[in-house]
Amino acid sequence: MVAVSKTMRILVAAVAMLVATAVFPCISFAGEPTGLPEVTAPWMKGERLDFRLSWGPVTAGTATLQVKPAKDGKTEFYTLAHDHGTFKSLYPVADTIYTRVRNKGLMTEVFTKTLHEGSYHNKSVIRFDRKGEKAWLSDTVFLDPVKRTVKRSADTVVSIRGMEHSIMSAFYFVRTIPLSVGDTTKFSAVSGKKRYELKVVTHGREKMKTVLGEVNTVKVEPMLDGDGIFVSKGRIFIWLTDDERRIPVLMECEIAVGSIKAKLISAK
Repeated sequence: MVAVSKTMRILVAAVAMLVATAVFPCISFAGEPTGLPEVTAPWMKGERLDFRLSWGPVTAGTATLQVKPAKDGKTEFYTLAHDHGTFKSLYPVADTIYTRVRNKGLMTEVFTKTLHEGSYHNKSVIRFDRKGEKAWLSDTVFLDPVKRTVKRSADTVVSIRGMEHSIMSAFYFVRTIPLSVGDTTKFSAVSGKKRYELKVVTHGREKMKTVLGEVNTVKVEPMLDGDGIFVSKGRIFIWLTDDERRIPVLMECEIAVGSIKAKLISAK
């Protein structure tokens, strides 16, 4: 059961990796960001991507990434992850990540993560105060998610420089930047209470058969100095369509007991 639990937790983290593999380069910028360009990528009008999570021949879960336009020049991002089949009875999972951003620069206003993984139930909220150069984090673990009996709770204030992204907005922002083969792009990542150094290596371009048909893709690999964002010590590769949409069609995460894949099964 412990082994299954650990594997399922890595599977869930693999889904999160689809949105956590890259962040906006850390720019020394104090106070409220101004003059940022408005993002006009095709998916800003609305997008839904569905993935199948597999561990070898076993389908272990599903995940959905969704973009919804909102009012007042803002956009909402959703990530949903659920168990499937055998894993559902052994280690039930129902995770939701929500982010609201400004369309200019995709600056996050609020980030909410709700996790139900086995007997673990957690809700964390981050609110960004750009003018005050603070990010306010509230994190609560529940013994009972229905009665909302609190096991432990903590509030944290993280200093920011004004331009930091959440993991959700970071993923969508990286889909807008050029990716040249052989380049290594360095980033600064903030996750929870810590700051990490991250680099994304662009390995090459490949043709792949996907649910979208045969498409040209660009293969990237995120690498983290330190621990925290990634629970797996193995290598992670992501294939994005080599066009203006930059749709993630495949993600592969190496672990001690094999590899986990998140494969695109539907795009709307």
